[in-house]
Amino acid sequence: MAGSPDLWSRWGQWQKTDVSGMKGGEALILELNRIVHTSGIASPVTSRRGLGARLRYLDSPAGRAELKAQGISARTIRSWMKSKGQVSPTPASRERIDAAYWHRRRENLIRSGWLVKHLDNDGRGRRMEIYPVDQTRVEAKYRRDLSTRTVTVRYIWPDLVDAWASRNANLVDEIWDDVISDLDSDYNAYSYVSSVGINA
Repeated sequence: MAGSPDLWSRWGQWQKTDVSGMKGGEALILELNRIVHTSGIASPVTSRRGLGARLRYLDSPAGRAELKAQGISARTIRSWMKSKGQVSPTPASRERIDAAYWHRRRENLIRSGWLVKHLDNDGRGRRMEIYPVDQTRVEAKYRRDLSTRTVTVRYIWPDLVDAWASRNANLVDEIWDDVISDLDSDYNAYSYVSSVGINA
C-alpha cells in the first residue's frame, strides 16, 4: 500500500480543496471518500437518531464482527443491540461505532457494485471538474493562466474503485494520468490540483 496516511486513516473524511496543490490521484481519493460519505447516514453518531441508525445497520454477523474489530466486547454489542439505540455509549465508543459503520458501508458499496454502477452511470460516465492549483503565490513570470476544466470520464470506474478500495495510491495516480491525458497540451498543468469534483 502506498499513499499519504492522512488519506487512508479515516475514509469518511475529506477535504474539498488544497490551494497549495496535491497530486491529482490524491484529489480523486478524497472525492471518492466524499461520495461514499454523502451516501451514508446523515445524522451524526452523537445524536440518538444517528446512533440508532448505525446500530441497526451493524445488526448483522458482519456488522457485529466489525464492532468487535473496533475493540468492542461481544457483551457490550449484545447490550447495545437489545436497547435499539436507547443506550448512551461513551464518546470513545461512539467513535468506534461510527468507524465500524463507515467500514461496513464502504465494504457494502464496493461488494454490491453500487459504487461502480453509480459512477459508470449506465455507460454515460460522470462529469469531472478539475480545479487548478491557486497561482496567486506563484511569481508572476512563472504563473500560468489555468482555468477549471471539465471532462466527461468513462470506462475508468471499475479500475478506480478497485484501486481506491485496496488503497493503491500508485494505481490511482496512473488512472489520474489517463484522465488528464484528454486535456491535450494542458496535461502537465493538471498533474497537481487544488481539488477534483465528480458530479455524482
